[in-house]
Amino acid sequence: MKRALKLAHRALGRVSPNPAVGAVLVKDGRIIGEGFTQPPGGLHAEVVALRRAGDSARGATLYVTLEPCCHQGRTPPCTQAVLAAGVREVHCSHLDPDPHVRGRGRAELEAAGVTVVVGAGEEEARRINEAYIKHRTTGLPFVIAKFAASLDGKIAATSGDSRWVSGPETRRWAHGQRTVVDAIMVGVRTVLVDDPELTARPEPGEGTRLPVGKPRQPLRVVADSRGRTPASARVLQGPAKTLVAATDTSSQAWRRQMQDAGAEVLVLPAAAGRVDLGELVRALGSRDLLSLLVEGGGELLGGFFDLGLVDKVQAIIAPIIIGGREAPSAVAGRGAHRMADALRLRDVTVERLGEDVLVTGYVGR
Repeated sequence: MKRALKLAHRALGRVSPNPAVGAVLVKDGRIIGEGFTQPPGGLHAEVVALRRAGDSARGATLYVTLEPCCHQGRTPPCTQAVLAAGVREVHCSHLDPDPHVRGRGRAELEAAGVTVVVGAGEEEARRINEAYIKHRTTGLPFVIAKFAASLDGKIAATSGDSRWVSGPETRRWAHGQRTVVDAIMVGVRTVLVDDPELTARPEPGEGTRLPVGKPRQPLRVVADSRGRTPASARVLQGPAKTLVAATDTSSQAWRRQMQDAGAEVLVLPAAAGRVDLGELVRALGSRDLLSLLVEGGGELLGGFFDLGLVDKVQAIIAPIIIGGREAPSAVAGRGAHRMADALRLRDVTVERLGEDVLVTGYVGR
């Protein structure tokens, strides 16, 4: 199963809205076929492994990181391929939360006489597909809040200048992260001050988390309630698509400017005078976007935290002191009224990125 999990990692960033799955066929103590999920419309991991094994698959054991599907989608059911190949035993990490499957794949295999064992490598398999699992169970994308802050919690100087809080190693890591999410989001103030392109520009050799081949660009999302994004903004240029979320306080003329620049304008209800973030997240989920990376600024991140929309936090702490009462902090919004109400993370990990420190954790609910 360890080999299957390693293969599943290779599919991340290439297969959404499908899950990233790895599969390995074993017979007489040796691997006879293996594979991972191909881009949408392509083969699922089980079928890749079965085709590589050929006739040798008869009587073999299949190790797969997710329950084999049993419904007709873009491709035929994997359960039928497993049965046709004569596989004797299937080990899967966990059952598929998709409403079309949810144990039906296991039941179909067992009804045909195949032994099915569930649970090996479950924790890691669920981490790999955390976004897929949330989307299939709630219809909402998995939201990652990412920010780079100084030791005193600032994300920019008093002038608004934020280039660069973090070091070059962190910036390289960040571009790698962008390759494995479906959408990346900032507020309009970030667009006005930093003019980011928000594309994935990974460097070769960034590690196993990078997808093979040309990076898939995430959808760029800008929260711009009143319509202030200029037509010259870099976020409207480059290889990725852009969606600008606004309210009806934005002008028709500005909306036409955005559309002429190639962006889609999504007009949403307002909440406290700004784009209703809950409605925006639901709209992204309805488009089969499994994951959303929110990169700031502080007001936007504060809004996501205040509404309980964040699932995971990636906080980069840089060894610098910025100071200044007016310097923006990493997370604004209403915040906690009492320390007892402060958000606490679970499953926290800490790692070095050059001179910076990356703290990753999940929001405990």
